[in-house]
Amino acid sequence: MLPFRSYHAVGLALALGSALQAATYEVAQQDPQASDDAPGTAERPWKTIVKAAERAGPGDVVVIRGGVYRERGFVKTSGTVQAPIRFQAAPGEQVVLTGADRLTAWRKEDEARPIYSVAWPHKFIGWNRSMTHPDDEYHRIIGRCEQVAVNGYLLRQVLSAGQLAPGAFFVDVTNQTLLVWDPGSRDLNKTHIEASVRQEVLRVEGDYVQLRGLRFRYAANMAQHGAVVLAGRHDVMEDCVVEAMNASGASFLGEDAVVRRSVFRNNGQLGFGAGRAHRLLFTECLVENNNTKGFERGWEAGGNKLALCRDAVLERSRFVRNRGNGIWFDIGNTNCTVRHCLIADNEDAGIFYEISFRLHAHDNVIAGNGFAATAGAWGAQAGISLSSSPGCVIERNVIAGNREGFNFREQTRTTPTIEGRAGRPVWNHDELIRHNLIVLNRDAQVWGWFDMKDNRHWPASSAATNEAGAAVAAKPGDIAGAYAANTREGQPQGLTLEKLRLRFEKNVYFAAPGQGCFKWGPTWARHKSYASLSEFQSDLGLDADNQVLDPGFADVLQLDFRLRAEVMVRLKENYPQGPVPGVVLGVWR
Repeated sequence: MLPFRSYHAVGLALALGSALQAATYEVAQQDPQASDDAPGTAERPWKTIVKAAERAGPGDVVVIRGGVYRERGFVKTSGTVQAPIRFQAAPGEQVVLTGADRLTAWRKEDEARPIYSVAWPHKFIGWNRSMTHPDDEYHRIIGRCEQVAVNGYLLRQVLSAGQLAPGAFFVDVTNQTLLVWDPGSRDLNKTHIEASVRQEVLRVEGDYVQLRGLRFRYAANMAQHGAVVLAGRHDVMEDCVVEAMNASGASFLGEDAVVRRSVFRNNGQLGFGAGRAHRLLFTECLVENNNTKGFERGWEAGGNKLALCRDAVLERSRFVRNRGNGIWFDIGNTNCTVRHCLIADNEDAGIFYEISFRLHAHDNVIAGNGFAATAGAWGAQAGISLSSSPGCVIERNVIAGNREGFNFREQTRTTPTIEGRAGRPVWNHDELIRHNLIVLNRDAQVWGWFDMKDNRHWPASSAATNEAGAAVAAKPGDIAGAYAANTREGQPQGLTLEKLRLRFEKNVYFAAPGQGCFKWGPTWARHKSYASLSEFQSDLGLDADNQVLDPGFADVLQLDFRLRAEVMVRLKENYPQGPVPGVVLGVWR
């Protein structure tokens, strides 16, 4: 038997040997010498990324030269912690991996109107039409996966040739043709027209695979499916752009992934999704203007959606102008963190943490969210909304200028956990909301509504039943007293606000004239409004050492949240610690 040091030496030698055997390959489709039968050198590069994905092994670097690659890459091979496999753009060159192909051989279809057609053998129907979704025009349009772009501009899809108009296209599945209305009287065979024909652009199933400096676009992917998929462990995406996909830009499905300095924008449904992506680190990224296709916001749409993820960290990133929630955790997430982020101008909640456990959201700036004309999921229209998610800590955030500042949303819900698919009842309890600036929000600074049949969200003194179930006097005019005890199996009985341990500590509130202060009640529509902090404290007993103060920000509209020196002294512990991208923080005058 070899001694330990000998085993260590053997292992080191094997690792070094692997590193020494690593190679640098090159892909250059525009090089006249490029061929997949070539050795993949700079002098004789490969033509396709597919070839590189087949050949690259631990420690290898694949340098991809500039160009548009119309193919689906699939990386199955794994690297190691010492020798990852790397796919990277050549320095200073733009590499685009697209799910679209050029369309040629156009012909005039209608002599009276500028309608042209081209052969279309593809079929991409994204929804299950058998009762999964309504068979109305909206869902049939949403369910289609085709995309057509003219000179980089996406056209609008319609469901019949009779609906064609300027800037629209129609897929005639029966006759296997694609039709467009082109008002420019151009020769379409000389115009850059491309259409999505691949449902994925790149899938990585190997471990320790790194993607750097790549741009992805135009996949014909189905709802809830990413066009770029990282499914291995310890995979890395750096300095990439994922844009203009039919549904979700990317899906992160493996453990310990790192996504750094990347952009997710203009995707049809979500910027990205994640499922069981334990310990995901998402840092220094931009997620903007997603859900361009108009998916139902209450179902799944917006910046992102995470499910069944443990210890995910979203940090130092911007989630802005998404048609839905900025950040959405839904179903069974545990111990997740959002920190040092700008979350602004999203149609629904800035952060929506739903039927999950133990969120830590700290040192963020959350502004201008929730102003969609109609409510999204569960009425989440606040800067931060917690829905049936216990054990959360919300601290040192600036929550300003949203439809609602901070809110609880609670329904009678169950959720699966990471450990098992069986649902378990969940409700808001043991929440700590402290040291936040919750100011200038339109409808309310704090709003709690609870679609529950018991009185758990009211003090014991106002309960309609005591712990033994006997009737007690309800507070005069108390709408909570209208509900009988909840009898749903698995849900706790006889809880009071005191026992739920919902704590608001040392927050700063401020409402401008005409803005709401505090609202609390058993339903969204039936609640009690409080005009002052003292009334809110007296009635519910939630707040400790909170205050009302105008912070006097330098310029909220310009995301300039600097404070005067004298105000900063008073609010120091209520102010984000550390930088937030896209936001001006600190002291002025």
